Parts: sequence; structure tokens; C-alpha cells
Amino acid sequence: MALTLAEKILKAHTVDGEFKKGSEIGLKIDQTLTQDATGTMAYIEFEAMGIPQVRTERSVAYIDHNTLQSGFENADDHRFIASCAKKHGIYFSRPGNGICHQVHLERFGAPGKTLIGSDSHTPTGGGIGMIAIGAGGLDVAVAMGGGAYYITYPKIVNVVLTGKLSPWVAAKDVILELLRRISVKGGVGKIIEYTGEGVKTLSVPERATITNMGAELGATTSIFPSDDVTLEFLKAEGRENVFVPMSADPDAEYDETIEINLSELVPMAACPHSPDNVKPITEIGRMKIDQVCIGSCTNSSLYDMLKVAYILDGKTVHPDVSLAIAPGSKQVLNMIAENGALSKMIDAGARVLESACGPCIGMGQSPNSKGISLRTFNRNFEGRSGTKDGQIYLVSPEVAAASAIAGYLCDPRELGDMPEFKLPETFTVNDNMITLPAPADEADSVEIKYGPNIAGYPETAPLAETIKAECSLKVGDNITTDHIMPAGAKILPLRSNIPAISNHCFTVCDETFPKRAKELGQSIIVGGSNYGQGSSREHAALAPLYLGVKAVIVKSFARIHRQNLINAGILPLEFVNEADYDTVEQSDVLELADVRAAIENGGEIVVKNVTKGTQFTVKCELSSRMKDIMLCGGLLDYTKANLK
Repeated sequence: MALTLAEKILKAHTVDGEFKKGSEIGLKIDQTLTQDATGTMAYIEFEAMGIPQVRTERSVAYIDHNTLQSGFENADDHRFIASCAKKHGIYFSRPGNGICHQVHLERFGAPGKTLIGSDSHTPTGGGIGMIAIGAGGLDVAVAMGGGAYYITYPKIVNVVLTGKLSPWVAAKDVILELLRRISVKGGVGKIIEYTGEGVKTLSVPERATITNMGAELGATTSIFPSDDVTLEFLKAEGRENVFVPMSADPDAEYDETIEINLSELVPMAACPHSPDNVKPITEIGRMKIDQVCIGSCTNSSLYDMLKVAYILDGKTVHPDVSLAIAPGSKQVLNMIAENGALSKMIDAGARVLESACGPCIGMGQSPNSKGISLRTFNRNFEGRSGTKDGQIYLVSPEVAAASAIAGYLCDPRELGDMPEFKLPETFTVNDNMITLPAPADEADSVEIKYGPNIAGYPETAPLAETIKAECSLKVGDNITTDHIMPAGAKILPLRSNIPAISNHCFTVCDETFPKRAKELGQSIIVGGSNYGQGSSREHAALAPLYLGVKAVIVKSFARIHRQNLINAGILPLEFVNEADYDTVEQSDVLELADVRAAIENGGEIVVKNVTKGTQFTVKCELSSRMKDIMLCGGLLDYTKANLK
């Protein structure tokens, strides 16, 4: 049978389940990655499993999120993660070595391999032909212990690329165009696979930009073929030994096909406050700007930095604009220092930040009140920048750099002829900021170093026979994990302390929610469509778990968050009739009678609105494995009982 590229890798790694569309399949995972905002909890969970050494081919712990150290919390978390990595056979990428996705692409990613990471932008690895999927920390911990990672066999969408990008039009414009066409919900339950003659015109960094931001489509992952361009990149990294040529069979069949002519694309921007609110730069017009930030896991490669340096060369950042640039890795920073690009940025007046996530997650560089900030990042959710009324536009590095000089949103095609930007044949490789784990025979002597801010996993319990609780919160469509569990410099240091971070749960929507939920003891949340889009952070499930949330009833879920709710033992329920959403109000008492039996036996789930004297039905589509997880009270309890 002819297979797509994604299907070839999935089939080769399926260790459980039936390999057919819509079925749940368990995948053997070759590699894992964590970052420090999610990693501390992932390693607390791994420790709870009692497994001495990771059972993957390669697991890497990165420090790239919580790098502002205004208190002891972040530094303590980093020390804890480093000690876990040393003890359990995990490579440790130290602070300053770079953003997990950029470094993993450079130093560890390999075509044909499977990778899951506790960060939603793990699909970056699809740029070199990996099946790379974002997941909750507990899923990653299970995979590190040798357990399979389960997904619903997704639909495969063929995005056929033709033509070639015009001068000053970027890979960022490719993914912005796809977001404009199919929205932040358009990729749910799907893998986006890129084919066509246009593929060979894109470098690996450009491909990685596109697969990285595929997360904003809600897609399971995105993938490019592994070809001569991939080989050239791996050779430059001194890793050509991992190269495997991989592509779809010529007669492979896809569930959907989308065609994008690269030659027809123009510079675009995602306007506030959603990555799919996309318009051409020319339509937005010459809007005065206050800030420009260049970097993030989407656009911080050497390729991006060379373009930015060229545009800034010999010029000065507009006096009304603050320009911040964060190279994605130590390798990139070293190379722009060696080739003179860094000095061009500094001479122009750029503020050079460390190689970390930084402003993308609200970790510094928040714009001024109502400030207009152009960012080469992947998300522009309201308040994510750290400034509640900040107006964030997502653009390419070319648009960002040109606009920083002009002082207004600028079409880079006005710059004139574009030179050819070529990556060097050899990259500067220095892995001295990656600490290797202790030898297995010495691991027992390694002490795990806990700090006072590191708390345990929230208390869990088997699913109750009946749930009767008040609706503690009702929210609308497209609620993101930033709404549920905000990030930023003030809150991120609490990621290892669920009791403390729960005080910020849903405060973007309702500042009184944490107090109300605690007082209720147990409650139910009601929401709209695409609930939980955005980050993979399992804290958006763990904080509600701690606050007593027993079920979430919505029109539809984002993939990762739904799985995180199941992992936490919170029932993910969907309205059978979406109109029933309108019949529920906050503070209504809802009763799910005999819900344990309904989950166990697959029966109809009826929700009684005790307050209004009405009722409606909901569905909870679970595989037999997911049912067992729910009945146990969550994935950690299930894993302890089943993973040997």
C-alpha cells in the first residue's frame, strides 16, 4: 500500500493498536525533550514512577524558558532538573545553550525518528523529516520510562508547494498564509505534510519555521521530506551519519490537499490577538510601531540572523522603537559573532538578548501600555507579552528588521534587490554547554536536589460514581492555555509549585476564580469551541485539578489539552448539541449521575442542570486505555500500576 511520509514513520513506530484512520495507536518514541517551564513537573512525575534510567535513544533536558532569575525559584528548578538528568541518563542543555527546538534541530534531531517534547512547538523537528509532537509533561515522562505515546491516527493533509518565494517574502509568510486559509482550528486531528517542487527551494531553517508554527493550526505535527537539502544541513552540523532519505510514495493518498504557490505570496502579519488573524502588510498600512522583537523558536536561526544583520547594516533603529534580538542558540550567537553580523546589529542599536525564549513567553521585554510590537514569534494571544493591552503582530524577520529602522510597519520589498543568503558549508559546533549524564553504574550515588519551591504532584482519586458540582466558570470560544494558566516572568517561576501557581488559574478571564473554586471544593467548568488551544503546558490541567475541577464541558477541545485533562483525571466532556452551551450559566449546579458506570461501559452521559430543572447529553470519546486512565484517576496512577 502506498504511504505518505508521515504514515511511513508512524507505521514503523506503531507498537500498539490498529493502524487505521481514527484508531488510537501507541508509538515507540525514539527521543524526548523537555524545557524548564514544564520540565520540573515532568521529572517529578518521572521520579514518582521509580524507573532508574530513561529507555529512549536520547532524552534531552533544556533550560530556555525560566532564565530570568529574580528569585531563587528558577535557579532551584534548574538545579533540580540538572540532578535528575545526571541521575537518570538524560542529556542536559545548560542555560545559555539555546532554545530547545533550535538546539535539538542542530544537534540531535534525525530524519525518520519519533520525538515528543513537553512544549507545543516540538513539531519544529518536522523540518528535517521527524514525526515530532508536542505533549504534556506526564506523557513525556511515560515515554522516557519506555512507555508508548498514544495518539488518534490522524488525517494527513498534503500541502503542495509550487514556485519559489519572491525576494523579501519569507517562510513565515507560508505558514501565515496557511493559518489565514484554515484557521487555528483547521489542523486539529491532522498531520500537515509538505510536498511539491517548491519544497526543494526551502532551506532546513525555513522548513523548521513552517513546521514550528504548524502548532498554531492545532495540528498533531507537520513534516517535510528528508532530501538533499536536509543532508546539506546535517553535513554542516557534522551529523551526516544520521541522514536517511525519506519521502512519500508517488501514489500516496491524502485526506485533503491544499496548494500554495510560493511565487504568489506577499509579506503578511498576524494581527492581534490570534495567529490566524492574518492580513497582507500592504492592507494594514504604515502603522507606527513602538517595539520590535526578533527571535523565538520560530525565527532565531543563523539564516534569519543573517537577513536581519544585512537589513540593519549601516543604519540606526528608529528613535521611537525598541529593537530586541535573541539568537536561538549558542551556535547561532557564536557564528554571528565570528562573521560580523552581531556587530552590525549592535551598531544599529539593537538590544541583544540571551539565547532563550525570553519575550515570546512574557519573560521580559513587555511593550509599553497599548504598545504596538512586531514580533517574529508564533503566538500573539492577549496579554501573553506581559502587557495586557499590548498590540502584538506576528511577522517575518525581514518585516521586523525593516520596520525597526523605518519606525512603522514596513514592506521589506521596498528595500530593493535582495542578495542571496547562503548558509555556510560548516557550522561552528561546540557542545560544551551540554552536560552528559552520569554512567549508569554511578547513577545511584547522584543526589536529586530539591528546592523549597518544588512541590509534589496534586492529589488524585479514582473517578467518582456520581459528580454533582457547581459550574464555577463559563468561558467562550478559543480559550487558550494562556487564559487557563498564564505564563510571564511573575508566574512561570511557580511552575514547580502547583498550590502556588493555582492562585493564578483563569485570572485572565476572572480574577475571582481561584478563590471561588477553592471555596466550592469541587466544580465543573463550561467552555466553547477549541478549548485549550496553544501551549502544551499540563499546568493548565494540574492547577484546575488542585482547585477541585472534576469535569470540563465544552463544544470542542484542542488536542494536547484534552489529553492533559485525561492525564490529570479530569473528565473532558463535549456537548452533543452545541446549543446546550447556551442553557448553562455560571453557578448552576450540574449533576452527572452514574458517570463512572457510563465511562466504564460506554453509556450515554446525561447532565442534569439541578438549578434550572433541565438536562442535556454530553459525549466522552475514550479508547479502552483512556477509560482505564480516567477510572484510575489519571495517567500517573495508571502508569504506576502498569509500567514495569
